[in-house]
Amino acid sequence: MKSLALVASVVLLCGGSMPGEAADLTSPTVVTIQQRGVLSCAGHNGSNPGFAELDDKGQWKGFDVDLCRAVAVAILGSADKAKFVPLSWAQRWEALDSREIDVLIKTTDATMTRDTELGFQFSVPYMLGAYNFLVHKELGAKTATDLNGGTICTAAGTANVRFLADFLEVHNIKATVLTFDKREEERAAYSSKRCDADLGWGPSLAVMRVTRDDPDAHIILPDVVAVAAEVALLRQGDDRFVNLVDWVIEALLNAEDMGITKENVDEFKAHPTNPAMQRLLGVVPGMGARLGLKDDNWAYMLIKDLGNFGQIWDRNLGKDSPYKLDRGLNSLWKSGGVLVPYVID
Repeated sequence: MKSLALVASVVLLCGGSMPGEAADLTSPTVVTIQQRGVLSCAGHNGSNPGFAELDDKGQWKGFDVDLCRAVAVAILGSADKAKFVPLSWAQRWEALDSREIDVLIKTTDATMTRDTELGFQFSVPYMLGAYNFLVHKELGAKTATDLNGGTICTAAGTANVRFLADFLEVHNIKATVLTFDKREEERAAYSSKRCDADLGWGPSLAVMRVTRDDPDAHIILPDVVAVAAEVALLRQGDDRFVNLVDWVIEALLNAEDMGITKENVDEFKAHPTNPAMQRLLGVVPGMGARLGLKDDNWAYMLIKDLGNFGQIWDRNLGKDSPYKLDRGLNSLWKSGGVLVPYVID
């Protein structure tokens, strides 16, 4: 008995909990967001087509925008409670560090520097893509070595600059590099032929090409400069918030994997076909409490509002968008891609 009392005292003194006692899963960041009533996300200082852009009514739209809205639904119950702050590529770090924004979802690569030097945490990857060169077809370039002596544009304040510098050094290519803070300036420089090539993330280059008046006059070279995973970035020190953002992404992927859509989610909630679906849609308790949320229906609500991962892709980048971008490796595993949803057990 004395031994048991001693163990209990040590546990309490160390701030632990006895077996069976509920752990505190509350995220301080989530509490702040709930008290404020708004989730603050990164927008773009101009247009990042397909990912973060303003429509003709001045409303934000795009793949990254919808992911932020999904997080807002989970925390605040409404996609309309996501606020977007226009930021350049370079401004995003200070905005996250200074708490001007709560989460950074802005076609941002997971890199060692951003983890160990800038001190941010990453979500699970939500998209992957290669970095390539877009070139004027009339140049006759077949590979990147044909750009020797030319001029290459890319975005300032991004990993593109380092990827490009490393690639040029390794392949002994001598080229002038021009960098731009805004995508519009970068596109204008390429269009006016100040640049022979534009170095960028493959999906963004593909969107840029198909939106041109003369898409057939431009080609994407086969050279792969780098391959990167796109992630949400969060401040270090709040693992519970990271967990929540991870499971928002995984809920969208699981919904697609299970065939749950914006249109049929009510039917599946009323008649779930397996235990994982019961948990995902809040039919059985626990989906909220495990993430420090009071509502077990958070995943159901975000699917009902925004659709599953595939629907978000199609609306912003794919067949239902102006860009008609093929998903490729960003398809689910059963469709020939590399995205495998985490298990909801």
